[in-house]
Parts: sequence; C-alpha cells; structure tokens
Amino acid sequence: MRHSPKLALYAAFAACSFLAAVAFGRPELVALGAPFALALVVGLSLPAPARVAASLQLERLVAIEGDEIDGQLVVKAPAAAFELQLALILPDEVRVVDGSSRPLLRLRGGEERSLPIRLICSRWGGYRVGDFILRARDRAGLRLRDTQSRGDLLIRVYPQTERLRSLVRPRETQPFAGHWVARTAGEGIEFADIRAFVPGDRANRINWRTSARRQELYVNDQYPERNSDVIIFLDSFAEARGREAGTLDLAVRAAYSLSEHYLATHDRVGLVSFGGLVRWLVPSSGATQLYRIVESLLETKVALSFAWKDISVLPPRSLTPQALVIALSPLLDERSVGALLDLRGRGFDVVVIELSPLAFAERERGPTAELAIRLWRLWRDVQRLRYEQLGVAVVEWDGEQPLAAIMEEVKAFRRFARYTSA
Repeated sequence: MRHSPKLALYAAFAACSFLAAVAFGRPELVALGAPFALALVVGLSLPAPARVAASLQLERLVAIEGDEIDGQLVVKAPAAAFELQLALILPDEVRVVDGSSRPLLRLRGGEERSLPIRLICSRWGGYRVGDFILRARDRAGLRLRDTQSRGDLLIRVYPQTERLRSLVRPRETQPFAGHWVARTAGEGIEFADIRAFVPGDRANRINWRTSARRQELYVNDQYPERNSDVIIFLDSFAEARGREAGTLDLAVRAAYSLSEHYLATHDRVGLVSFGGLVRWLVPSSGATQLYRIVESLLETKVALSFAWKDISVLPPRSLTPQALVIALSPLLDERSVGALLDLRGRGFDVVVIELSPLAFAERERGPTAELAIRLWRLWRDVQRLRYEQLGVAVVEWDGEQPLAAIMEEVKAFRRFARYTSA
C-alpha cells in the first residue's frame, strides 16, 4: 500500500494555505486549502483499495512458430475496485494480436470478469507466461495498491518444419529392418544377383527360368532393407544473428525437419548439441524420440565459452559406429570445424550444411569493409575445401531457399564425389 501523487498534492495545498495564513496574518487564506484538507479527510476515511487476483488461461500450451493462441484474462476482486490497471508481462517472442494486455477496469465486490485475448508466438522456444502487475486505486484516488503475480504457464513453441522430397542416403546401414537397401545381399525384396544353388537355400528363391536354361539350379539374391543411424550435429558455439532471426534459428528448424523425416523412415536418430554447453541424445527411433529431440532443441542456446573442446568430451554411445552425421554449423568457431574434421578422420560419414552467416551480417560501405568481406569469403572457401578434399559434402544454406533443394545438392555431391575411407 502506498500513497498516490494526488494525496501529496492535496496535502501540499492545504499546508501552504495554512502557512500563508499564519505568515501574513490573513485567516481567510485557510479557506483556500480547506477543500483539499476536506478531500484528504474524507478520502482517507474510505476503504483502502482491495487486493485483486488475476490469471491467464490459454486453450493450449503447445504451438508452432507463427501460431495464434486464444486465451482469457481472468480478474477477480473480493471488494470493490473502482479503478484497476492491469498489465500482462510477456516475453519479446510472444505478442498480443487481439485484445489488450493493459486493460483499465472497474469491478464490484466479488465480481469476476474474463477478457478475451489472443497471443501469437513468433519464435521457437519455451516461454513462461502469466506474470501480471496490478494497480488498484481507492474511490478518491489517494491510495494505491500494487500487486505482482507470477504465472506458471509454460508455452512450448515448436519450430516450423521444412518439406523434404527425399533424404540423404547413408553409406552404411545397421542390422535392423528399415527403409534403406543394404549394400550386401541377404533376405529382402530388392533384386541383387543370380547365383548357383547351394544346400540351405530356400525353394521360393529358385530362379526357374535360369535353372531350366542352364540345366542346374540357380537362385535369386536380394538386398535386405535396413535402417541407419543418423546423428544431427548442432553447432552452438557461435551464432550470426540479425534483428529477427539468426543461424541458430536455421539450425533448429533444419534439425527438427531432418529428425522428423528420418524417424518416419524407421531410422534411429540422435542429437548432439556441441558448444559451450554440450548435450546429447543417444540414437533411438519412434515418436517418443522425436519429442525428446524437440524438447532438447527448445533448450538450445549459444553459451559463451573459451574452453577448448573436442569430440572426446562426448560419450561413445552418442556417436554410434557407421552413423551418418549431418552437421548444422555456421563454421564460425574453429572448435566446431576441428571437431567435424575429427569425426571424418575417425571414419564417420559426415555431411555439413553450412548456415550462411553472410545473410545476417550487416553490410558496411567503403573499400575497407569490402576488402574485409572478400577476405572472409576466401577464408570460408578454404574451410569448405578442407572438407571436400575428404569427400565431405558442404552445402551453404541462407534460409531463403527450401531445405529440400539443399538436400538435393548434398545428394548430387555424394553421387559424384570421391569417397575415401579414413
């Protein structure tokens, strides 16, 4: 409870009129301050402003970037509130598109009022909402009661997904049923070759046409359908960011899209967030793994760290043998660049999607700035060449073109590139 500036103003007028009457010996001057003194006496005798409770109710707590969420501001006053100012505190990524977050109300004693409101979520992440600042005044406006309430609603905003027409084929598969055709023959449905019959072959695999022509039994060999392990490698050492988006936003969107599509083909997907804070998810399959990955992505952020880290900080289970590693990196930090080269040196199948920081860099005019940009581009070309010499596909993505086009470029490079085992 505190006094409003109005009370101090009334008290000042009443005191000044009394002092003037004493100083000048003019009792009639007291009449000038009498109305203000009377207002103070009557106003302070009125009931103090009541404590008001407010809460935010939303129809759902899960959304996708750009979604709108309908809700209600519920305000309840145990006693009459003649002037109530309400302010809903929201994070920068959550805005009001319909309704008011700062309404001015008048409530009767015991009245509960609901005000419709609509929020829009502009960026992925987890946001706690429902914090309020309330200011209630008494009938005379002389006393104020400021109340703060803390909300406990957590909105999870998932990143938007990119449509992918096809996925990058892993070079090696795992010994479990899946979507990819294995390189070695076995039990499957894809035709591989014809060979002579040996004891133990099944009768339904006999190629009767070839056997009749050659007068001895021949059987068909098939390629089995296997799954693969895919590791999404998220570089969170550094970020190039503009006013509304950055390379980390592109990385999270791509990681979510790739995880969703690979899990849909029964592959096992893992996640490694390699940066100032190192997190990982062991490869697994199913819808539960997708939710684990999404929740981990929502917690991803760039953490400043000067400690030198390499792949040895990751547990062995987070990087399974013969896994396809899809790295999402702006290639700004030498630690992440060296870690990816280390992975390739250990025999992992690595693909690098370079999240172009040039799309978020502020351009300055002048010969010095142009020279700096040219030198930076040359340095990045050298980084790409280091990967390409090892048979690693490096494709630049600025967020303007769809991710599906980038994946097609990766497939084209892997189709014609020379792949050398480490």
